[in-house]
Amino acid sequence: MKILKFGGTSLANAEKFLCVADIIEKNKNNEQVAIVLSAPAKITNYLVNIAENNIDINKILKNINLAENIFIEIIENIKKIESKFLYKETKKTIKIEFNKLKKTIDSIKILKKYPEKVQAIIMSIGEILSIHIMKNVLKSREHQITIINPIKNMISIGTFLNSKININESKKCINKININKNHIILMPGFIAGNEQGELVILGRNGSDYSAAVLACCLNAQLCEIWTDVDGVFTSDPKKISNTVLLKSISYEETMELSYFGAKVLHPRTIEPLKDFNIPCVIKNTYNIQSQGTLICKKNTFDEKILKGVTNLDNITMFTLSGILLRQNNNVIQKIFNLISEENINIILITKSSSKNNFSFCTQDKDRQKILILINKAFKLEFKENLLNNINITNDLSILSVVGFNISKKHDIASKIFYALGKSKINILAISQGSSKHSISIVIKKEKILQSMQNVHNALFCNKKIINVFLIGVGGVGKELIKQILQQKNFLAHKNIEIKIRTIANSKKILFLNDLMELQDWETHLKNSKEKFNLKILNKLLEDNSFLNSVLIDCTSDDILSKQYVNFLSKGFHVVTSNKKANTSSLKYYNDIRQTELKEHKKFLYETNVGAGLPVLQTLRNLINTGDDLICFKGILSGSLSFIFGKLEENILLSDATKKAKDLGFTEPNPYDDLSGIDVARKLLILAREVGYKVELKDIEIEQILPEKFKKYKNTKEFLDKLKEIDIPFMEKVKKAKNSGKVLRFVGTIEKKGRCSVKIEEIHIDNPLYKVKNGENALTFYTNYYQPIPLVLRGYGAGNNVTASGVFSDLLRTIL
Repeated sequence: MKILKFGGTSLANAEKFLCVADIIEKNKNNEQVAIVLSAPAKITNYLVNIAENNIDINKILKNINLAENIFIEIIENIKKIESKFLYKETKKTIKIEFNKLKKTIDSIKILKKYPEKVQAIIMSIGEILSIHIMKNVLKSREHQITIINPIKNMISIGTFLNSKININESKKCINKININKNHIILMPGFIAGNEQGELVILGRNGSDYSAAVLACCLNAQLCEIWTDVDGVFTSDPKKISNTVLLKSISYEETMELSYFGAKVLHPRTIEPLKDFNIPCVIKNTYNIQSQGTLICKKNTFDEKILKGVTNLDNITMFTLSGILLRQNNNVIQKIFNLISEENINIILITKSSSKNNFSFCTQDKDRQKILILINKAFKLEFKENLLNNINITNDLSILSVVGFNISKKHDIASKIFYALGKSKINILAISQGSSKHSISIVIKKEKILQSMQNVHNALFCNKKIINVFLIGVGGVGKELIKQILQQKNFLAHKNIEIKIRTIANSKKILFLNDLMELQDWETHLKNSKEKFNLKILNKLLEDNSFLNSVLIDCTSDDILSKQYVNFLSKGFHVVTSNKKANTSSLKYYNDIRQTELKEHKKFLYETNVGAGLPVLQTLRNLINTGDDLICFKGILSGSLSFIFGKLEENILLSDATKKAKDLGFTEPNPYDDLSGIDVARKLLILAREVGYKVELKDIEIEQILPEKFKKYKNTKEFLDKLKEIDIPFMEKVKKAKNSGKVLRFVGTIEKKGRCSVKIEEIHIDNPLYKVKNGENALTFYTNYYQPIPLVLRGYGAGNNVTASGVFSDLLRTIL
């Protein structure tokens, strides 16, 4: 014997009804089956609205018609698919049931509120009609049916709207039914009968509970719950990414997950299955091939300790303190008894080691009632200051991690606290040990989703996730996104995932979620209504709670670079191609490093000197292994490398500069390149990396251009005026050539930190001799590398190589 229960989404339309009938037939071929059905999707909501709203008769009639039309549409479409379906008989029954409902409502419409007995009758119509439709579908397919009447056979105690079934008495009743072994058994869920033989309903998840009880009464070997998900996941896949389907889970773990908010089977459903040791499988009518999740006494397939991360929202925490708590152990018990007598559920309890205070959590809706109860019961104690005023904290959530004997595994708790601590989420209370299968933490409700994601990632996800906040999508930023998309699959094989959370330019900001396609980022940014400024950025960073968050600055903005200390302090790694911060005052340079150490974050800027060339990392490796820089000489400008290379070909300075600009090697105004200031900035970064305390003003720059060229801000005018020095410059080129040398614009760091940038005549034996066409070359003379220096050579400019360097820095945040 097998029990199959189908929920509302499994019966949402004619196609799903017939799919369920196919599943029933397939299972019937192997063994006898008993079927429990819910009302079709949406029906229960309409019926609840009718039962709870007896003031507006027009709204009631509207809901009745909507519910009736759903059933009529279902059977009309079944008739179109299966010609033998008993359509007329089914339609007649539907009409009778809804006419009875209308008469019931009409007869008691003068009441301000329907009696619970009437509410129960109204709310149960959906399940009754589901069974009638399925009976006629199966009969039309020539199956024989036995229907169990739950009002007569599911004996319950409790109220009309929330009853509990007496399994032993119900079993006796069902055993008296002469059920043919070849019949398919049908029973509406959600419904039972009281001792007076009146219809009652079973409250939340009532149909699941009906199926579990029927499994016990029929001594079933298995109970299958068919729904719209593949089974039990490690968290809610609609809210949390990277969830994992569990192959199996124990009864105790399932009850723990459900108690703390997971949308799995209600503990009341699990209890009878556990008591009678009946396995249960959660399966998906939308994905029949999925094996689902087995709920049983012991995890058969899945030996992993951890089973899930879940949450309860709308929580209030009460904290009581005072000397009476230390002196009298009965106070806490008295409070709990008071609350229990009012049928209020205490979800979580924590007590301080000093015994001077304790806290407990309940649903927000019970807050006022509990406050009145405690104040009334301990009026004298509060007056005598034996108890302090109750501290109430609202708008909370409880995050729970569930797993077998989890409280004995010390590393799990440490991972949870690390994940929350790294994302700067404040823990208000912890409950560990009250249940051996869970650890629960109280936090602010506004932080619950991100907290769950971070904890889930820490416990279940082998992926290393980098959350990126990208500022600047010009050439480098755009190319970076392109490279991240290209490498997505490659990184996935290494369990690395890059999630770009924000993209901003100087005017707009785009907030991306997991549903947005990154390929379409330009369209999304163009259509974004969100303006970008520092205030918005700081608010965004302040509210961020993603683990391993990285701010990438692909701008040349001075104001943004002055925010790096702030960004690091907010828990962000900073990756930048912007040289401004590293070449500002030595004080700010040091402030960044101190904050980096204090916050345990990384400040990465490899592209500041050599774009994609591993210049700074190579230099750090030398210093960290005890080497000492004796002298550095390098060509640090791709644009000047190109220009000076062209001079060798007898091309005039003005023409070479124009060509460099046309090819995109130079800044918008080539004066910025020819002034030597960019080379000086890169040299300053190198000098500071070695340990020299140098400011930009300390670097000696030999001017390529006369002083008057500063005033030419217009590019065309600048290039025209540049012709004035073509002849003098060509004479310098010829002079060097006559000596077997070439001219190069070289940055130099000498032993005591003296830095200079100037034009030098370079001999053929020098590693810088052949460097041109936009290449950079850096020569390090050190204790280890002399007389032949360590040479790094390659393209040091261009969007692709710079983006590649930024990308490399980004990956270093997790490596």
